[in-house]
Amino acid sequence: MSVDEQEFDELYDASFRRLTAQVYALTGDLEEARDCVQEAFVRAWSHRRRLSTIEHPEAWVRTTAYRVAVSRWRRIVRGRRDPDRALAPRLETAALGPDHVAVVAALRQLPEEQRRALVLHHLADLPVADIARHEGTPVGTVKARLSRGRAALALLLEEGTSHA
Repeated sequence: MSVDEQEFDELYDASFRRLTAQVYALTGDLEEARDCVQEAFVRAWSHRRRLSTIEHPEAWVRTTAYRVAVSRWRRIVRGRRDPDRALAPRLETAALGPDHVAVVAALRQLPEEQRRALVLHHLADLPVADIARHEGTPVGTVKARLSRGRAALALLLEEGTSHA
């Protein structure tokens, strides 16, 4: 048995915005986050038989979206060269508040493990035990990452406000 269209639509409607916000916190690029989450849902639809057997389908989509983002990032890094700004298309994005921009910029400065722990715990509302299981690490490691990540984030945000 597989997930039917109505169940899939309900999953999409209930979680697309939340997942996009989580991936955005990891990538710092809203359009990239939307693309990654959309790609994850495309993959989820093609794996709907498997999805019907999973206890938390949203977690599967989140993990897939994160992996898509990492893969895209790796491709970009491998092919990176300085673009000619005059030839690059102008990107239009929605205006974000200064606090939002500051938090995302600070998150991007944290080590990946700390950033991921903070996003999964504070934005995805996952309990520490679930994050540990998802990451394949001990609960204590996740707690340490959260503690260190929050402390580092606080310092980065404090530094950002003292320069303003």
